[in-house]
Amino acid sequence: MTPARVTGTPGRTRVLVIGGGITGLAAAHRLRGRLGPDAEIIVAEQSMRLGGKICTVDFAGRPVETGAESLLAARPEAIGLARAVGLGDAIVHPAALKPALSLGGRLVDFPAGHMMGIPGDPADVAAIADAKERPDNGLPILEPGQDLSVGALVRARLGDDVLDRLVAPMLSGVYAGDVDRLSVRAVMPQLADALERHSRLTEAVNEIKRPPADGPRPPVFATIDGGLDRLVTATSAAARAEIRLGMTVRELRQTPYGWEVIAGPVPDPIKITADAVVLAVPATPAAQLLRAVEPQAAAALSGVAYASVALAAFAFEHVDLPERSGFLTPASEGKTVKAATFASKKWPHLGRRRQIVRVSMGRLGEEALLQYDDATLAKTALRELGEHLGHRLPEPVDQRIDRWGGALPQYTPGHLARVAAAREALADHRGIAIAGAAVDGVGIAACVASGQHAADDIADLLDA
Repeated sequence: MTPARVTGTPGRTRVLVIGGGITGLAAAHRLRGRLGPDAEIIVAEQSMRLGGKICTVDFAGRPVETGAESLLAARPEAIGLARAVGLGDAIVHPAALKPALSLGGRLVDFPAGHMMGIPGDPADVAAIADAKERPDNGLPILEPGQDLSVGALVRARLGDDVLDRLVAPMLSGVYAGDVDRLSVRAVMPQLADALERHSRLTEAVNEIKRPPADGPRPPVFATIDGGLDRLVTATSAAARAEIRLGMTVRELRQTPYGWEVIAGPVPDPIKITADAVVLAVPATPAAQLLRAVEPQAAAALSGVAYASVALAAFAFEHVDLPERSGFLTPASEGKTVKAATFASKKWPHLGRRRQIVRVSMGRLGEEALLQYDDATLAKTALRELGEHLGHRLPEPVDQRIDRWGGALPQYTPGHLARVAAAREALADHRGIAIAGAAVDGVGIAACVASGQHAADDIADLLDA
């Protein structure tokens, strides 16, 4: 069947954003600001909702996140976007509660003064891990452009205990990944830069953790009162883009006049033309679309693996929870539950009428976990939660299970160099940019920044 053709209005710039997660929406919002009110901006999203891994639901009478939980306030992009779309007054921060480690059936304080579990002083973690910094040769740990895995770095410099008991649980909570396959430069870019200046790992950590000269550090995390879905809705509205839900983009090709995609169902395809394209989808569909455009870029993206996770949420009428934000647990503890957030304690704006706990399960290579039914996953999570807390939990008044298959990209050593090479190759194809967690990092702030940078690159080209 000949595809129905959707062409732009003569004389008006048209940009197609493929992917309606926060990356694509941030790109559309920035494009609107850069290209002005007359530009045609289309957001094509395969699913029937916007937001990607941001999903807020009404749970036990409160807005609870079933995917991404918070914004990294230590970075400016997500907070800046929230303010730009009118949500500045809705930004809230967590309570000043410490996280814990679950070790041997008891919760202990997660040590302070660390970066992603790497201590600035081995003495700070002596109660938890046998940490002793190895002798160094006086040379910087990393040469410019050099990369290695987090596991290789920490194991060689501070030993297995620090890696297994502190760093691995922290990175498992963020990436659900294997520390021996995660790139230092991709996962901890600030640390990687500091490692080019220091011969000791602790010195590099302390450089980054040094208190600011102009006062206390600002809060690290934030969220939106009423749920992160408000950020999705407000960004979409401010972008004033044409939103097409349920639209799968299946083919992408460059033409003498710009770009052309084939989208929609196979029996009833649609051909959309555009001056430029922002590709803001996960690695596999991005690679498939780029294969006929730029094989080098497609190959770089096709090599990005993903980990899957399951999240359980429980609401309790009355439950004894410690005054902590939650806990992490090392894989060596042999538990399915790798982390928990005491949401109603961590986020005071949720209120205390009912206690809400979020539980995370699944690491790289544990995809079979997602095949268990909801009842089995909930029962396992509730039982293990009680084991971590040291007492049997009451029956929850509400519970839910959410599965995120292939949710978290895994950045192996050399990831940033491969992405840079892919972007350099794509520069020969005017008017296309790649963005999102597949290339530029997990987390809402990283995705917002990635979408905005892609939009700026496109706007610069179109303005030239």
